[in-house]
Amino acid sequence: MITKTKARINPERKSGMARRGLEGGQYKALTQKDIEEIHATSLRVFSDVGVQVNSREARELFKQAGASVDESRNVVTFPGELVMDIINGAPSIVHLCGRGEEGEFDCEIGGTRVYMGTGGTALNVQDPGSTESRPSELKDVMNMARVVEALENIHFYMLNVYPNDLTGENVDVNRFGAAFNRTRKHVMGGVYTVEGVRNVIRMAEMIAGSPENLRKRPFVSMVTCLVSPFKMDDHYSALTMEVARQGIPVVVPSEPLCGATAPITLAGNLVIQNVDSLSGIMLAQLTNPGTPTIYGCISSITDLGDMKYLSGAVEMGMMNAAAAQMAQFYDLPYYATAGMTDSKVNDAQAGYESGIGSLMVALSGANFIHDAAGFIEFCMTASYDKLVIDNEIIGMVMRAVEGITVDDVSLAYEEIKKAGPGGHFVSSRHTRRYMHTEQYRPQLSDRVTRDKWKAAGAKDARERAAEKAKEILSRPLQSILPEEVRTRIKKEIPDIRPDIMD
Repeated sequence: MITKTKARINPERKSGMARRGLEGGQYKALTQKDIEEIHATSLRVFSDVGVQVNSREARELFKQAGASVDESRNVVTFPGELVMDIINGAPSIVHLCGRGEEGEFDCEIGGTRVYMGTGGTALNVQDPGSTESRPSELKDVMNMARVVEALENIHFYMLNVYPNDLTGENVDVNRFGAAFNRTRKHVMGGVYTVEGVRNVIRMAEMIAGSPENLRKRPFVSMVTCLVSPFKMDDHYSALTMEVARQGIPVVVPSEPLCGATAPITLAGNLVIQNVDSLSGIMLAQLTNPGTPTIYGCISSITDLGDMKYLSGAVEMGMMNAAAAQMAQFYDLPYYATAGMTDSKVNDAQAGYESGIGSLMVALSGANFIHDAAGFIEFCMTASYDKLVIDNEIIGMVMRAVEGITVDDVSLAYEEIKKAGPGGHFVSSRHTRRYMHTEQYRPQLSDRVTRDKWKAAGAKDARERAAEKAKEILSRPLQSILPEEVRTRIKKEIPDIRPDIMD
């Protein structure tokens, strides 16, 4: 479901309700002049350098729209006016819905509203309490969904692990199916085959009750990709066009790496990232005008010692925050990256890298911040314990995004006057009324005295997180989907593994 209206602001928050969809934008990595220069340079790239488009169908779409095509090199160049005409037709807000009561898990992606959740796709997992990793399996897709469902500050479930125990042809329906049956939060995921895309959407239509219901309230969205710099792969172009034709929300993010697939400078990386992301949006819009598309960024830097990807660098946070300003400049919803760490375990490094990155990108007003929960080791490993730790970090980050409310009630002049010099506010009705909403109450952090901490076992954050993860996974396994829907899925969806619907 899409709309051109601006995002709504909801300043009221009930006691105990997770902070979500709050307005960011306090941190600005770029000046207005910087934004305009990145934009102008991007248009020069479109017109003078071009994009390699390896799909014949995609090239034909661009050609029909007015772009120039060099068939000998598969390179498409675009006049700046054409770029802006296509981009301006994309929706400014995309609704990524959940399946909770009264829209409790819905995400209104656009403007500067902020949501944070998991990301994908790791090849390994770290079990609760462990410091080792193992290859991820389909059961981990399900169990990660169960943990996400239980953690209130994680706003959505982006499929975060790859099931190494499946063949490539069976991955799409089983990853999404395992998630649909274990969490009510919005599910986004990468896709691998055109037939997989079709079967996942067919399954989602069964769950929604009809194709129309799914398009009205899409609880599923998909991610394809573009190869930096400026290359549209034939296979992923086909996936992008299929999702767009189906009218399902789609992200076509790019991952330029400073010093490798982009210039070493952050500004140069932003030009690559901007051209790549806009190219994906243009392809989706030309395939199906008005389709819900999201501007995507996964930009980072490389370790100049061995050229490997880094996920915990402060520069990654800076570039993803800057990309939020570019998305806002084009009035496009934005898929950002933050909250990861290069540490192999849940140690201090994992905490400060994840916290700094998440805070920076959230304060920029990035909309859909993926990878913000659960990732360690250059995004190669998804950790159950870190889901719990990041749930706490996200809670604190969203409190910072909420900011300080200044009005007659919060200034509390009458309360101050009543208390007077030397007075106190402990028993004040004003304190009782606002104490649960004004302050973030941590669930994992230790705030007791040393003697109480020692009496409880002197456990650190890692141990407490492991206990929480184990407790969630020890709960009885429950299906979210009704039995009749699960029976139909098992009967009609090819290659679905029956046990994920039990």
